[in-house]
Amino acid sequence: MPREIDLFGVLVPGLLVIFFGGLAATALIDGLLGRLGGYRHVWHPALFRLAVLVVVFTTAALLLF
Repeated sequence: MPREIDLFGVLVPGLLVIFFGGLAATALIDGLLGRLGGYRHVWHPALFRLAVLVVVFTTAALLLF
């Protein structure tokens, strides 16, 4: 994967694109867990959401690089 991606003449870091993809994936996971009642078993939902974002972003970045 290139280190920088050209978006309409602007060079953006490749990790920024992966980060926004991770945010979208985390939003989907968050909605799914909310509908299924998964947050009843979580001590701190906001901290859990952050941990899910970190895991999704790190996994995507390691798989693509």
